[in-house]
Amino acid sequence: MLAAVIGALALSVVTPVVAVAAPAPVEYANLGDSYSAGSGVLPLVPGAPLQCARSQNNFSHIVAARRGYRLTDASCGSARTADFFGPQAGVAGTQAQLNAVRPTTAIVTVMMGGNDSGTFGGTLQACIRAALTTPGVADPCRRQYGQSLIAPIAARTQPALTRGLRAVRAKAPRARIFVVGYPSVFPRSGNCSGGFLIAPGDTPYVRSVADALNLAVRRSAEAVGATFVDMAPASVGHTACTSPGVRYVEPILGTTQLIPAHPNARGERAIATQVLAAINRR
Repeated sequence: MLAAVIGALALSVVTPVVAVAAPAPVEYANLGDSYSAGSGVLPLVPGAPLQCARSQNNFSHIVAARRGYRLTDASCGSARTADFFGPQAGVAGTQAQLNAVRPTTAIVTVMMGGNDSGTFGGTLQACIRAALTTPGVADPCRRQYGQSLIAPIAARTQPALTRGLRAVRAKAPRARIFVVGYPSVFPRSGNCSGGFLIAPGDTPYVRSVADALNLAVRRSAEAVGATFVDMAPASVGHTACTSPGVRYVEPILGTTQLIPAHPNARGERAIATQVLAAINRR
């Protein structure tokens, strides 16, 4: 009996313990322009191209940290849909943003389209110029440009973005793709034209350009079976017209960060919250 007990004890001592390997982290790729990169929000990602102004606190870094994802962030300020497919013109150290996507990528976020045809920056510049050159006119930008700033969005931006999203789908067929809309800069009623140097009557016009852009982004997402993350409802009460402690997007005059007319840290956190909610719903 004693020998049997000793033998059992000896066997228990030499029996190897099999270690269980931890699961590999979920691979996550973030693509997009300055709103995706968090341009203007400090600190910047070390080693990233300086012109990209890629923030360590952009929404993709927040999502990755909260979910334990392994992030490859290819977002870059001033990026256009053409930059899905090749290095960004004039920005040394960049490569095709699609290179961040691999067959094993499980989550992809994309926030892109606002720079195509100069939609975002070009509209603000045009409306500021119209206000300065035609003082006393309530809505000089709308009168001068009409549909010319809106028409290229459906005609060129939407098909270009759809093409880029199809390429993402082809590279990572099993990935869940989340296409993020742009947060509202201006409220639905009233205006904060003074913060952007545009004429008061042009606030609705600039909003209409932004609405057309978000509609194109939504339709591109739907065309490839991606999830559209709508930031417009989440922006209510947090536009650039509100106070510094409330707003998600900075104005031009009175901005609290280096790059105006872009999401601040609060805005990037708000985008992350909506992306996480979308991930959790599926």
